[in-house]
Amino acid sequence: MKKEDLRIIFMGTPEFAVESLKSLVEGGYNVVAVVTQPDKAVGRHQDQLQPSQVKQYAVEHNLPILQPVKMKDPEFVESLRSYKADLQVVVAFRMLPEVVWDMPRFGTFNVHAALLPQYRGAAPINWAVINGETETGVTTFFLDKDIDTGKIIMQKHFPIPDDADVEYVYDGLMKLGAEAAKETIDLILANEGNVDAMEQSQFAGSECGELKAAPKIFKETCQIDWNKTAKEVHDFVRGLSPYPGTWTNMTEGEDKTSVLKIFKTAKTDIHEDAKPGTVFKEKNSLYVMCGDCRLEIKELQMAGKKRMDAKAFLNGMRDKTFTLE
Repeated sequence: MKKEDLRIIFMGTPEFAVESLKSLVEGGYNVVAVVTQPDKAVGRHQDQLQPSQVKQYAVEHNLPILQPVKMKDPEFVESLRSYKADLQVVVAFRMLPEVVWDMPRFGTFNVHAALLPQYRGAAPINWAVINGETETGVTTFFLDKDIDTGKIIMQKHFPIPDDADVEYVYDGLMKLGAEAAKETIDLILANEGNVDAMEQSQFAGSECGELKAAPKIFKETCQIDWNKTAKEVHDFVRGLSPYPGTWTNMTEGEDKTSVLKIFKTAKTDIHEDAKPGTVFKEKNSLYVMCGDCRLEIKELQMAGKKRMDAKAFLNGMRDKTFTLE
């Protein structure tokens, strides 16, 4: 079978998925339909509908679009079945019921932004950086009944530089994921669907180490704990920068408290006998005491203000004393 004859349904929603869809369309693969989330209500009064980035790309390239509210809806399932797909490709989408993922004769595979079985869950890129990993990657695997547990088809590795933030890793994995999607389809084509996929338990030995999860990120997740080491806080900041951004409470004087977002830091080896959260202002540099040593704050944002560097922030706080917690 040629790639032009393989009927593919693509499922995805955000920008991360667009790169894979684009690579398939521009690569001459036969994408017969796209499944994405329903348009999202936005605006002050929630009276405007915003299509997903995958839908925007699909519209521009005249691809049929399905936007189910519920994946088990009988009408959606029948519409999906009518496209007679040989294969379904999932990138950054929601959990699928068996009636959907088991529909195509060659199955359904997912592109996951981590080296499974590590970092199963909704935010694998963030957590890999937060945990100070020096390497991550992408995994393609066949879907099964549980989340991110199916048989692995292939993996591609991606190094994480010491000072890279999550945006850098996101962009790199987005491109790597598109490559993996195409190579996985080619492998399935070459073997008429009989791919020698491996159980994840084969990857979960001593070399894999303790399995780490990648749960969804919430606002509460993003609060900085200054009692942690400077390296842990540094990794935490870059793992959530630029979005959604870490935050801390800034207290001026005795009772004025506001939220301060931190976007960029730099490690130091300056040790002090000071309480975590203590602030040091030296010339145009700003430091905060962590559990073991100082951490330099490079870029931050006050409530209601724009993101700024430490020098601009200190100019506005010249005669004020404050602590962070």
